[in-house]
Amino acid sequence: MSVDIYWRIAMEGDAPALRLGDITRGGFGPYLPGALGPGLRGGAPDGYGPVDYMGEVARATERSGFVGGLMPSFPETDDPWAAAAALAGETTAYRFMIAFQPGFLHPVQAARMSASLQAATGGRVVYNIISGGGGPQQLWWGDKVAHDDRYARTSEFLDVLKGVWDGPFDHEGRFYRVEGAALPPELRGQPFPEIFFSGSSPAAIAAAGRHADYYLSWLEPFDALAAKFALVREHSDTPPKFAVRVDVLARETEEEAWEEVRAGWARLGDAQRTPDASESVGWQRGRAFTAGAGDDFRDLEVQPNVWGGFNRLRPGPLFGLVGDYHQVAARLDELIDLGVDAFILAGVPHLEEAQRVGRHVLPLLKGKIA
Repeated sequence: MSVDIYWRIAMEGDAPALRLGDITRGGFGPYLPGALGPGLRGGAPDGYGPVDYMGEVARATERSGFVGGLMPSFPETDDPWAAAAALAGETTAYRFMIAFQPGFLHPVQAARMSASLQAATGGRVVYNIISGGGGPQQLWWGDKVAHDDRYARTSEFLDVLKGVWDGPFDHEGRFYRVEGAALPPELRGQPFPEIFFSGSSPAAIAAAGRHADYYLSWLEPFDALAAKFALVREHSDTPPKFAVRVDVLARETEEEAWEEVRAGWARLGDAQRTPDASESVGWQRGRAFTAGAGDDFRDLEVQPNVWGGFNRLRPGPLFGLVGDYHQVAARLDELIDLGVDAFILAGVPHLEEAQRVGRHVLPLLKGKIA
């Protein structure tokens, strides 16, 4: 089998280390002396912006053996569609996994944007479809559609987008209506982007069963992950492949890796060690797996090298892998044996950690890397 391994592009900015919290590179962080970007030179901004840092990460990860990069989308980031277009010329075969919520685009416009990027990049666009979330960020976009209805909207969105791709296409549904919608002749015939579909709720799993090429989950304890995959298969006429988003903290020795976690944990106050709740079902599942954990950071290790406290040290998923290079590679191999066909790995800082993982972890994997 072949396994595609992506790396996450830090569009929101990066801290210089996981143990340190302040963003000093990329993103829209403050102008600070010595920052990798944005920075100050002679007391004035040095002209190094967020896309410059993303370009460094994209080039480094392509050289390090990753097939592409996940480009997340938050209110505090550049737009991933525009950023992917800007970065396409920085790489040669690198795929751009664009995260977006279908409700914020019309499917006809999404088809045209996607086909344009496919034509410009030689077919290097991949979708990361997100429908869940909720809370203040959802309202930031002006979206008040309820959780399960968002998945119904996503499913209809993808029906229309696929129809337009092969159009002309007519559709009258709950959320969208189109008549004779089609791509311009010059954009027809492009490969349709692979779909990585995220979500842990029953509504998400049902929608993934219809549309996903890859069902994408955050890392969880391995037995829970296997049960989730089985549930997706039950809801799929044609079961998708499976992908997992994994933070990685790998060092030459296990002690060095855990020391990085300990140092990060030590800088947190008591309130930061109990993060705010989220409507995300994936987040709620993760919290349930660590319920009852004590105050020691090692109490969040739910099985060997699987640590559920990453969300305390940086925003995002709870679980990741901590250990020496061989241990981390062994856990990734276990996930491959579990049925994982693709990974989205991440680390802080994204630039140096991608190089470290590419140099020391990927060569140890028994699973064949595409």
